[in-house]
Formats: sequence, C-alpha cells, structure tokens
Amino acid sequence: MNHPLITRLITDFGWPKLTTMDEFSAFTEAPGVHVLFVPGDPARNLETPDVAVILPELQMAFQGQFDCAVVDEPIEYKVREDAGVLKTPSLIFYRQGRMIGGIPKVRDWQEYVQRISQFIVEPVAAE
Repeated sequence: MNHPLITRLITDFGWPKLTTMDEFSAFTEAPGVHVLFVPGDPARNLETPDVAVILPELQMAFQGQFDCAVVDEPIEYKVREDAGVLKTPSLIFYRQGRMIGGIPKVRDWQEYVQRISQFIVEPVAAE
C-alpha cells in the first residue's frame, strides 16, 4: 500500500488506517456515515492514486457528511469479501456497522455524487 497519495490521506488528512477487524468494527459502528477506501495494490492498479485524490474532494463536496478511513492490506481481502465489493480501488460506505453501498473503480464525478447522495439518505436495513 506504499504510495505517497495514500500515505497523504493518513498523514495530512489524519484518516485512520484500519489494520485489524477490531479497528474496522470500531470505525464503522461509530455514529454517522463512514467510507472505507480500499486501495488494492497501487503498483498493479493505476486507478488507486486517482481515487486517493478524488475521495478527499468528495468529502469536501459533501461538507463532511461522512468520515473516511484507509483499509490496510492485512484486512483488505476480508473487508472486500464481506462487502461483496471485490474490485479495487473501491469506496465502501457504512452506517451503524452495516454496509450501505460500494463504488468500485474510478467513476465520473456525477456518478460519485449521485450514488453517494443515495447512500447518505438510505436507511439501514434491519437484519
């Protein structure tokens, strides 16, 4: 996961890097809407740096209606598999510990805005 644009999310923006499933649970179960950035391997996936630049812009555009974290390699596969969002890079949205949506790969700005707007207002399904 070593890429300067991913590191920037953690160091400059102060986003947590989730390395364990306990950290994942604590982050996604907190009040509010949460976005997990699942970068994949930036050396093999050339879209990863693009999403690392796009996500902070989306967070600003939505005026902080969600917070963000970076999923670290040790738990990346389990997070993707549990969410059913297997392609990377991806953004996976949670509320109250439950996934409310996912956006794999790079999309155009309007699609991001449309889908995120739906995720934010969508109620969490009961189990």
